[in-house]
Amino acid sequence: MAGALRHSRVRTVAVCLFGTASAATAVALPAVLGHTLDLVLGSVPGVGTALALSAVLLVAEVVLDALVALTGGATTARSTAWLRRRGIDHLLSLPPHRATDRFTTGDLVNRLTGNAAEAGSAPTTAAGGLAALLTPAGALVALAVTDIWLAAVFLAGLPLLTLVLRTFARGSSDSVRRYQRVQGEIASRLVEALGGARTIAAAGTTGRERARILAPLPELGAQGRLMWQVYGRAVVGSSILVPMLTTAVLAVGGLRLAHGALTVGGLLAASRYASLTAGLGGVIGQLNALVRSRSAARRIDDLLALPPAGHGSRLLPADGRGRLELRGVTVARDGVPVLRNVDLLVPGGTTMAVVGHSGSGKSLLAAVAGRLTDPDAGAVLLDGVPLDQADPVQLRREVGYAFERPALFGDTVGAAIAFGPEAAPAHGVEAAARAAGADPFVRLLPRGYATPLADSPLSGGELQRLGVARAFAHAGRLLILDDATASLDTVTEHHVSRALLEDVRPGTRLLITHRLSSAARADLVAWLEHGRIRAVAPHDQLWQDADYRAVFSPTAPAPGAAS
Repeated sequence: MAGALRHSRVRTVAVCLFGTASAATAVALPAVLGHTLDLVLGSVPGVGTALALSAVLLVAEVVLDALVALTGGATTARSTAWLRRRGIDHLLSLPPHRATDRFTTGDLVNRLTGNAAEAGSAPTTAAGGLAALLTPAGALVALAVTDIWLAAVFLAGLPLLTLVLRTFARGSSDSVRRYQRVQGEIASRLVEALGGARTIAAAGTTGRERARILAPLPELGAQGRLMWQVYGRAVVGSSILVPMLTTAVLAVGGLRLAHGALTVGGLLAASRYASLTAGLGGVIGQLNALVRSRSAARRIDDLLALPPAGHGSRLLPADGRGRLELRGVTVARDGVPVLRNVDLLVPGGTTMAVVGHSGSGKSLLAAVAGRLTDPDAGAVLLDGVPLDQADPVQLRREVGYAFERPALFGDTVGAAIAFGPEAAPAHGVEAAARAAGADPFVRLLPRGYATPLADSPLSGGELQRLGVARAFAHAGRLLILDDATASLDTVTEHHVSRALLEDVRPGTRLLITHRLSSAARADLVAWLEHGRIRAVAPHDQLWQDADYRAVFSPTAPAPGAAS
């Protein structure tokens, strides 16, 4: 909330100034109207001037209220946008696993949308709340100036009104926090179900999933009802107390008028001031909004509190060939080591395949090798430079990735391939697509490389080829393919493997693979087992070991036949 206030301080001050001016106008108006009434009833000169001043104040109050609404709306929109940008920027600066280990996808979406909108309203609400306090406070002072006894009558009931406000703030905060937590849980379950919609439909478990998604709904309803009960009790309390105080002020004012201690205009002003002072009960609405904003801001702050990956400024040597070295690398997930004291050297310009049974840590090794995650212990070096000390911009240019399930970004197919640290030129995009075996099916699309992604129905294999093409278009000294050819047929996979060696910028290749043919074509194979390097050697040498052959298939063919 403090950050949102600082970001929108100029507009918040403007809202506060307009609100203060509106409050001052509202406080001045009853006195002017009362004085005007006394002039009219007494047929005293100066009535025209008093009427004109009353009209000016009325118009000013309307204009100022409109400015408060306009400026407040703009401030809320900008604060919300700033919070969302900051949250997204921070989320993208984290290692990919760090946020998802702590929050589910649906919960993250809820925090960056609904919670950001509630927290973004804090500057306007705070400024509006100040004006909401100034009006009754100023009206109470004006009521005391008009007649001290009337002010005393109102002040007698003020402690009860203060108690109502305190009870509301204390009771509302906890229920709002729980309500927002359950909202995030429902959003998380819904996103999970949407991601697996085809599986759910195929399994015929739609009803069961609906029940699972909506299981927290009773708790959400209970917390929602509790919120409104607390709010309702506060409103009812103030709605009963405020009219009683106003009636008491008017009754005493009538007696004062009958005894000649108050004029008719004074009674008019006093009645209006009593109504304005009673507006202190309206602060409950502002307080409710602030409570929700504070709770939402805490949920966003939980995300922002996750530590981002640190970066250095060391440049990789210009003549480096992509020598990759892992020294004593250990990585744990949920307190369980997945990679254990891994030492691995990939000479520059070498193609190394990383193989192992499912769950052996291959993809995590790939993530560590290009600094998509940091090791809990040990170090990773590229051409002698520790990755956590390397310049991040250069590192992302020099380390490329292709994944088993690539996510495509861009308006068109060509833009999706060009997407990267620096947009690849058109000729580079087409060359990369040819190398990845994607050019033939891309040219069959209605507009070729200019076809919108939304109009491009892609199979799993075609999607993988576009992901590989994107990696080829941005190939640096180190290229990491994390099972990126798993959905390709044998012929296409062979074409891609050959292109990787002949048609793509020379450098080091790290292939995470389950395919025997890919391992056989690599210069070296790193055999990973239970998070440890069991052996590093050429494929033909490792093939003599029955355990190595079992990594691919219990009935794997002879190495000569496979390659």
